[in-house]
Amino acid sequence: MTNLEKYCNIYRKVFELDNNSDVTTLSFQGIPLWDSIGHMNLIAALEEAFDVQFEIDDIIDLSSFEKGKEILTKFGVDFN
Repeated sequence: MTNLEKYCNIYRKVFELDNNSDVTTLSFQGIPLWDSIGHMNLIAALEEAFDVQFEIDDIIDLSSFEKGKEILTKFGVDFN
C-alpha cells in the first residue's frame, strides 16, 4: 500500500466514508464528522499511521486533505 492509499484510507475510516468516496476535496467542517472531535481523531490516526508528532501549528493548519499532505511531506512522508 502506498502512502497516498494509506492517507486516503485514514480519511475514509475516521469520517466513516465508503471505500469509493473521493476524499481529495474534504475540508474541515465540510462534512458533519469533520468537527473538532473528528479533527483530533484524524490527527491521532495520521500520527500513528505515519509515525509523526504534529506540532500545535500543524494541528491548526490541517484544514483540508491537500493541506494534510503538505504537512506530512515536511515530516518526510512521500506521496509520489
